[in-house]
Amino acid sequence: MNITHAQFVTLPVADQDRAKTFYTGALGFDVVADRRMGPVRWLAVAPKGAQTHFVLAAAEQGFTPGSVHGTALVSADLDGDCAALRAAGAKVEGPDDQPWGRQATLEDPDGNRFVLSAEG
Repeated sequence: MNITHAQFVTLPVADQDRAKTFYTGALGFDVVADRRMGPVRWLAVAPKGAQTHFVLAAAEQGFTPGSVHGTALVSADLDGDCAALRAAGAKVEGPDDQPWGRQATLEDPDGNRFVLSAEG
């Protein structure tokens, strides 16, 4: 096999502009693409330098907002990131020590849930 990485993960959102503000503001992601393709707006964001990006897909495109759960993000400063996310108004639980490492959970404004894991 010659697969090298995932290109994108689709995140269903109710309001693309609100989601863009959350992902770029609270999470510090970069906008990778924001353009119209016929009636569809292709809006993609990603952590700085990441190969895989997140497509913020609207409900009108046939997706159910808040239906993604369990996507894991890695943080080099889990405690600091959790504090910053809370200060930005994000819903964060943890961090907590688990047998497999330290982690927290994060929920976006639409209810999509992420695991934030400590690097290493």
